[in-house]
Amino acid sequence: MRPIGLHNYFVYITTNMNKNVLYTGVTNNLENRLNQHLLDSLGPKKHFAGKYNCIYLIYFERFQFIEQAIKREKEIKGWRKSKKIDLINSQNKNWDFLNDSIKD
Repeated sequence: MRPIGLHNYFVYITTNMNKNVLYTGVTNNLENRLNQHLLDSLGPKKHFAGKYNCIYLIYFERFQFIEQAIKREKEIKGWRKSKKIDLINSQNKNWDFLNDSIKD
């Protein structure tokens, strides 16, 4: 993914194949982070995303400053699932898997 400034930070939401579990995270390298989730789902399943196979990107926002991204991640994590679904639907009505769209 091409940079918009000196720094890029992402708040993202992933789901599983059945689209019934949501995981919200923050990272400075979205492609690498998705690969980490995939490896965890295939291997030890040490973390939430790996345990529930939340490897499919369905939503993300880009920020220039980490403080903004962390604040937004905390905000979204505090929401009910229905509000997260509304957020996803506002940008990705069909819940298309966006993993390939973030690769350079």
